[in-house]
Amino acid sequence: MKFLLIISIAAALVAIAVAVTEHIKARRLTDRLGDMLDFAIKGEFTESTYDESVESFLESKLGEYLSSSSLSAKKVEEEKDKIKTLISDISHQTKTPIANLILYSELLAEEDLSPIAREKVAAIDSQAEKLKFLIDSLVKMSRLESGLMSYVPVISSVDELLESITDSLSSKACAKGISIEYEPTTLYINADPKWTYEAIFNIADNAVKYTKEGGVKMSATEYEMFVRIDIEDTGIGISEEDSTKVFSRFYRSRDVSEEEGVGIGLCLAREIITGVGGYIRLESTPGNGSKFSVYIPKGQNLSEVS
Repeated sequence: MKFLLIISIAAALVAIAVAVTEHIKARRLTDRLGDMLDFAIKGEFTESTYDESVESFLESKLGEYLSSSSLSAKKVEEEKDKIKTLISDISHQTKTPIANLILYSELLAEEDLSPIAREKVAAIDSQAEKLKFLIDSLVKMSRLESGLMSYVPVISSVDELLESITDSLSSKACAKGISIEYEPTTLYINADPKWTYEAIFNIADNAVKYTKEGGVKMSATEYEMFVRIDIEDTGIGISEEDSTKVFSRFYRSRDVSEEEGVGIGLCLAREIITGVGGYIRLESTPGNGSKFSVYIPKGQNLSEVS
């Protein structure tokens, strides 16, 4: 009887020892795998030497995966650097020739030219300006789409934003015999001010461009997490078919084919607003104008916080 008891105790002790050993091995394996993942996250992962055990096989497979992922990440970064360099080169190499085209067309316009020659000079100047705008827009789009653009969120006044856009477009609106105005607001947003301005400006500029009577009105509404900025016009409106395409690059509806433009402003606006953490909605009826609603992360007035 005592012999059986001793055997049972010994077996229990062996089982406990085996369990503890396995637990320690599992814990060490978990720690090693965790260290491998930490190094991979930091971009410092290097392969190690493994033995033929089952645990080492698991480490080896994870190591192969992490090495492959690390190599892919490096390749992506290298490609981004190449794209960044290419974009900078395009921007730099085209800037001077286009500037010269515009300069010489302006100098020609000052000469004593015949009416026909003056029309041709004006056309050259117009096309040079259009080319400058197109290349600038394409460079911006490339930076946005390749993830090379960084946004710096800043708490800023919606009222100042809308006032600045209104001032910038008032001459253009006045020349068309339409109005552009905004409702004063005390709301604030938390987004990159430079790029947010460009996005809202592009939408408002489009509204002025395609409005022949009436005008453009901008306003802001507060939500829990967003500020909604509405740009509403009394222009030609957008059909249901076109409303799904107007944010595509270079898309231009047949209804506006006679108007100046390259079809990139709204595409830029959507990319920017998405980049700052917002989104855009469109409501429109052909012949009854359009309303673009831009949702931007809300900011708090710093003077109220203090």
